[in-house]
Amino acid sequence: MVCGCFLVVNSIDNLAFSQNLSVSKDKVGSACVEQNITTLTTYLLRDLPSYTNRVTQRARRRSRSSEVYSYVLLAGRPEFTPLPLNPGIDNTDNDKSAASGVEQVFFTTLERQYIGGKAVELQQFHWLLLTKTQSGWRLVMMFTQTGSSGKQEPLSPPRDSSSSAIAQAINIWLGDCQAGSVRMRN
Repeated sequence: MVCGCFLVVNSIDNLAFSQNLSVSKDKVGSACVEQNITTLTTYLLRDLPSYTNRVTQRARRRSRSSEVYSYVLLAGRPEFTPLPLNPGIDNTDNDKSAASGVEQVFFTTLERQYIGGKAVELQQFHWLLLTKTQSGWRLVMMFTQTGSSGKQEPLSPPRDSSSSAIAQAINIWLGDCQAGSVRMRN
């Protein structure tokens, strides 16, 4: 008899808990969609190292090759001043990228690679293009330049990194954010 009461009480508690949980998830998900680019980037960069490292871990398990993989240690230093999207073509309107719905974010990552038993640190410079849709933020395109950390060597030329591990991590994070799985507090 005691077990029967426990099951009834337990199922009532679970029903109430699941209803409250779904309401709070909806609020969190909509909070993500409603974030401005500055706030969204703050939370994205906070979580980006762990998301990127999980992407590279999954790739490593699938390929099992001896390729060199980077570990992202830090992501930060966001800048929001846009560059012209069509250089050389009537750049009188500085807000053209914002008017087109494309937001630009510049940020850096500090990464570590182990090559021949030695740790090599690289600094990556990213130019991220995002757009806000009805369902949330989406990655449009991303470019990256690489430099050695602490050395005065020239940067690599910009490359399209829209399919890189960091871009994949950003897409996963944006999906998690829209699903309400991202904590929007520090």
